[in-house]
Amino acid sequence: MTDFSDMARGVIESNRYMVLGTADEAGVPWVTPVWYAQSDYRRFIWVSSPDRRHSRNVRARPEVSIVIFDSQVPVGDARAVYMSARAEELSGAELERDVALFDAAGRAQGLTRRWALEDMLAPSPYRLYRGTVSQHWVLDPDSSPDDRAEVTL
Repeated sequence: MTDFSDMARGVIESNRYMVLGTADEAGVPWVTPVWYAQSDYRRFIWVSSPDRRHSRNVRARPEVSIVIFDSQVPVGDARAVYMSARAEELSGAELERDVALFDAAGRAQGLTRRWALEDMLAPSPYRLYRGTVSQHWVLDPDSSPDDRAEVTL
């Protein structure tokens, strides 16, 4: 079996947006793109309003899916990372740690907006969320179009 770990890392490192898949209490799915910062390919962090549909869904059902891919490649050259994760709104020491990571990632990518702890606490309209990944998969380019290979990162 081919080891696709380097390919998965490259996809995660070279992209800025991930597609977050959530579901509400009744299981109705919803997907949304979010800008992300990541740590160790297992912690994916994003900012959102707690009133947004995907944030409400995370409160109702913390099990989420994540996909990261480059939408600019030609057909047949697709590389994507699929992930299963558990999402949560952050608080306490985890919030302090991850808001610093989110801010540093944003500055490294040229964003002018600075993020600080007070930006994630009421009465601010924003909260910080994290998806902790339990499994990663990639498309297996040597297989049929829908075959995915699990990778360890």
